[in-house]
Amino acid sequence: MEIKTAENSGLQIKIQNQMNWEDYEKQLRELGYKDDAVDIIKSAFAYAAKIHADEKRASGDPYITHPIAVSLNVAKIKMDAPTIAAALLHDVVENKGIKPEELKKQFGEEIAFLVDALTKAEKVQYRGVERAVESLRKMFLALAQDIRVVIIKLMDRLHNMETLRYLPPEKQKRIAMETLELYAPLADRLGIWEVKARLEDLAFPYVYPEEYKWLMSQIKNRREEDEKYLEKLKPTVEAELKKENVSGARIICRAKHFYSIWKKLIKHEMNFDRILDLVSMRIILQNSEDCYRALGIIHKLWKPMPGRIKDYIARTKPNGYRSIHTTVFGPEEKKIDIQIRTVEMDEEAEHGIAAHWFYEAQGKKPVTKKLDDKGFFWVGQLQEWQKAHANAPSAEALSALKIDFFKDRIFVFTPKGDVVDMPEGATPIDFAYHIHSEIGDHMSGAKVNGKMVSFSHPLKSGDAVEILAQKNKKPTPDWLDFTKTSLARQHIRAYLKKLGAPYSAKKERVKMEAVITVHDRVGMLKDLSEIFVELGINILDVRMDSKNKAYPKLLFYFHPKKGLNTAKILTAIKRVKNVEDATIKEVR
Repeated sequence: MEIKTAENSGLQIKIQNQMNWEDYEKQLRELGYKDDAVDIIKSAFAYAAKIHADEKRASGDPYITHPIAVSLNVAKIKMDAPTIAAALLHDVVENKGIKPEELKKQFGEEIAFLVDALTKAEKVQYRGVERAVESLRKMFLALAQDIRVVIIKLMDRLHNMETLRYLPPEKQKRIAMETLELYAPLADRLGIWEVKARLEDLAFPYVYPEEYKWLMSQIKNRREEDEKYLEKLKPTVEAELKKENVSGARIICRAKHFYSIWKKLIKHEMNFDRILDLVSMRIILQNSEDCYRALGIIHKLWKPMPGRIKDYIARTKPNGYRSIHTTVFGPEEKKIDIQIRTVEMDEEAEHGIAAHWFYEAQGKKPVTKKLDDKGFFWVGQLQEWQKAHANAPSAEALSALKIDFFKDRIFVFTPKGDVVDMPEGATPIDFAYHIHSEIGDHMSGAKVNGKMVSFSHPLKSGDAVEILAQKNKKPTPDWLDFTKTSLARQHIRAYLKKLGAPYSAKKERVKMEAVITVHDRVGMLKDLSEIFVELGINILDVRMDSKNKAYPKLLFYFHPKKGLNTAKILTAIKRVKNVEDATIKEVR
């Protein structure tokens, strides 16, 4: 069976010292690039090698190893020849002062434009939060102009993360945090899942070193057991598909990426038993009809788990993701996570928008260089967001951006069945303003799955949302308490200002509750209290729920500490002897 993990991902390029043209060309040919494309790339390779000849990386390697790695990562997601050439040349202007005019003369207008756009995106004058915001503004400008610029930038960041160990520790932490919070979510929004997952896994040990060590210590045996279990089931699945005349199936096992496991653990109270897809079985078929036939065959073979069937072929995710997901009870009543998709869907799932960029040899038409596809309308919303936050303080703008565009997403439906993606925790008010400001300004009620709900009702993935509107209805100041997105808040504040209505944000401080189930022993309260002290958290109150005398619950109340997330607190608590379970939530 083919086992694909973060460690052996196809996007991980390893280059020993300096690759020569013959080796590089061999890789291009293996990826399917023909003579015309290779000729364009060859001249860029020679030029970059010459220009960077006297430069070294922080690792001591020749500098050319970096553009080579970036360009091969670009080639692996099947981008066109000008994009690969631009990736090879992406540092010649910034590092060596080559003029854009010279590149235009040497390589033509298209490649020169891409290199120039990359150079402009790199030029950031500020430090700290201002640096991050300016960098993002330039990236969004590039997104609107030509998606290929951002794809090269993501691959540039990918290789820089692969070689991050050679930089000073303070730079490592800053770059890794920026990667985790901004670059990985951007790759996700563009549907380039493999790049997103690699960026997260590379950043994880630098941003959360203790949590990473803990996860590694917990996961090794579990993953190996799951891989062996699925290996044994592969012949059974193949035989059943063949018996029902579903031919050409390719079955692989995909080990879940580390950071993705970590995020799921946080969501599921650090309970490994609730993570059903440490290793998933993926069935790749020839067409959609076979996918649905395979689903029926799998469900006939093993009983499906209620509520776990998701059809993203019929209802595609906003980033273009298509697949059927199901969870079944396999032999020994073990839960098996299964994904069923076509070859084309698999390519799109791995490489997102880039998967559409196949060259002529594949008989596919290249897509437009601009993202005006329905699934990427959020790029247009970014322009609106930039205007709305043009004069906002950098910290506020960055915080708003993370929530509006880069936070974990949910997928909800309009009454017509269109998919809308929103940040996790979004409410009907956010949904209304997402559809149109007029709908939001005159919202009178909301239905979720056919039932009336309050304006503060948190939406969940799969909800069907209908907004009721009346001309005489207007926003009120308390709407600001029920909104998650800054775009909705901007519209509400603007309307209230127009009405002359006063408003002010509530200053009530958030309180957190940690519920810790323990196997009681002498010194337990002391050991847990010391964890909070070590983390610099002031305990407001401690209570005990001893209904279950063998396993009482200790309840710690505290204010959240800036820069300290709940994952770090839970990891520290879980290390205390005899702690059985722990959860943290916000309380009023």
